[in-house]
Amino acid sequence: MKKLLITYLKGDLVIWIITLLFLALSIVTVYSFVPILVKMEGSSPFHYLFKHMIYVVMGFSCIYFLHKMDAKYFSQIAKFAYYFAVALLIFTFFFGKEVNGAGRWVSIPVIGLTFQSSDFAKLALFLYLSRLLVRKKDKLNDWKEGILPLMIPIVVICGLIFKDNLSTSLLVFALSMAVLFIGRVPMSKLLTMGGVGVLLLLVVIAIHTAIPQANLLPRFETWKNRITNSASTEQNVVENAQALDARRAIHAGSWVGLGVGDGKLKEYLPEAYADFYYASFVEEFGFVSAVILSFLYMILLFRIIRIGLKSENLFETYVCLAIGLHLLAQASINMLVCTGTFPVTGQNMPFLAMGGSALIMACVSIGIIQSFAVKQAKALSAETQEI
Repeated sequence: MKKLLITYLKGDLVIWIITLLFLALSIVTVYSFVPILVKMEGSSPFHYLFKHMIYVVMGFSCIYFLHKMDAKYFSQIAKFAYYFAVALLIFTFFFGKEVNGAGRWVSIPVIGLTFQSSDFAKLALFLYLSRLLVRKKDKLNDWKEGILPLMIPIVVICGLIFKDNLSTSLLVFALSMAVLFIGRVPMSKLLTMGGVGVLLLLVVIAIHTAIPQANLLPRFETWKNRITNSASTEQNVVENAQALDARRAIHAGSWVGLGVGDGKLKEYLPEAYADFYYASFVEEFGFVSAVILSFLYMILLFRIIRIGLKSENLFETYVCLAIGLHLLAQASINMLVCTGTFPVTGQNMPFLAMGGSALIMACVSIGIIQSFAVKQAKALSAETQEI
């Protein structure tokens, strides 16, 4: 098995093993966690399993194709990817398909699959920011020449995502600030940009509150309810049903879980296969398995950061750190939501939740990382031969 991986899959072997393990686990868990979806939308578990399998195959194909690409191309296509992401978000803003009250999806003709444009936009922004940080590294003390060119793409992407997906918009903004910090943007300017971002958020909310008929933020009441519900007591059973069921599922799982397919609360827990994946996982696999799962994510982050720090190319370093932090942040938020620490959001577990654009873009991210790893391996091999 190891020889097979080394022969056909280049790059970081540990990342390959963890990614393939996650994808295999996702097939098992998605089939087990979809009873609520079967109840709500009909069809059969096999239908959703088959649909998920399509996304898994597409995701693995993306990793394989991208890890074969020359790493230098990612910097070259970063600008195009950003502008395409903006165009896609604008299209979604006006013509997006509504799912669960949010119009953030694009329907792909013929094959009948949907794609969440913000998933592509996040990665495109990280690539573009990394490119800009390299180009502007000597101008980061200048507002006009250095900071504004970095701030504008962040505001544009976050602003277009904000209307239908507050949690993703805030996450992207926070991660972007982290990337700028890593890129040595002065702290004073980071604090100013953060303050401007918070001010813009408050202004938009104030306008929506003052002129509700404009419907500037159609999901504002949903956001407010989620925040207030997370702070309320457990006596408010109706409002906190999702969060309470998630915690009950975790409690029921105990140390070793109820067994694959034997979970009960997953049949009543909305988005058990996505937003509440961690709760469903603990219910069936137990706390011990959940700790191992968390450990695997930490190893994945460590290996990605290791590749980034070993690179002599600053662009590659910034991209690796941005991707690593993003994957870990998504997994952490899903866990925190399920344990009742965070308000309910739409962040699912990377590689594990039921397939879609999030799964594909997570695989694209790994493909990019592996391309950098392959480049480093070739450089090391060349140096060894010269010696």
